[in-house]
Amino acid sequence: METSIAAVQLEWTKDANIVVGQSHFIKTVEDIAEIMAGSVPGAKYGLAFNEASGPCLVRTEGNDASLIEDAKACALATGAGHTFYLVIGPGAYPINVLDRIKACPEVCRVFCATANPLQAIVARTGQGSGILGVIDGFSPAGIEDAEGRADRIGMLRRFGYKFA
Repeated sequence: METSIAAVQLEWTKDANIVVGQSHFIKTVEDIAEIMAGSVPGAKYGLAFNEASGPCLVRTEGNDASLIEDAKACALATGAGHTFYLVIGPGAYPINVLDRIKACPEVCRVFCATANPLQAIVARTGQGSGILGVIDGFSPAGIEDAEGRADRIGMLRRFGYKFA
């Protein structure tokens, strides 16, 4: 088989976020599920992990059937071995779990954590598929001015991340 590279559009529930990463062991599924339960109790999420050896299954966890389906669809779309797709439901954010995910012993890298439109750049060979990187959102449209700065500061305060 010839090697190909393609941009694969990933899609999930509106107003939810996704964390896409690469890990090295099937234990990732349970460890990330424990991270979610311990970091953001009650947050809705779906998780899928592409196993890259043995039966090569898409392994799943989560507490919301539709978010699990979203994660499975992303996993199948890339087909990239040892990658995970954590879809976090509305009202919870990756910032609440990202440090713990990065510290998870099985996690090799996090490609992105976003609610933006997302494309995974996927290479496919005769052996399988891998994510080379991601395109997260859109290119800059200009430089922040005083109004844009005020909007940014206001948004952070509305979200409760900054005071005064």
